[in-house]
Amino acid sequence: MDIDQIRDALAAHAGTRLLEANGDVFAVYDPYGDLPPQRQLPWATIVTSDTYDTASRLDRPGVFRLNLGLPRARFQELIDPAHEYDMTALDVLLPHPVYAGQHWVCVLNPRQTWPVVRGLLDEAAAFAVRKYDNARRRTHS
Repeated sequence: MDIDQIRDALAAHAGTRLLEANGDVFAVYDPYGDLPPQRQLPWATIVTSDTYDTASRLDRPGVFRLNLGLPRARFQELIDPAHEYDMTALDVLLPHPVYAGQHWVCVLNPRQTWPVVRGLLDEAAAFAVRKYDNARRRTHS
């Protein structure tokens, strides 16, 4: 999968807006287009440089990282906290180098892992919808 194909997969989720900056893509669930900037938290990102961290060595030609925020239980099913991960490995599901504590996973240049990653992308999008709906109920009750 290339970045454009993944961008299309992110954009296919109803209510998702893609924000782009410096070659990176941020998928934000905002079905009404009215979230204030401080609440525009992405449910998935594609990063293309070492601007945010250097753990994945995104300075290598053609290397990018897809990041996904998952529910805690799903994250715990996928990531073994006792395992020592190579954060530079391509096409391997990894804990996010910075946001694993918030239950984010990542994969560099997904190809063979795409079928699994695609399913996780759907789970991350559904989780973003649940969080948005819960927040909206709290503020409108």
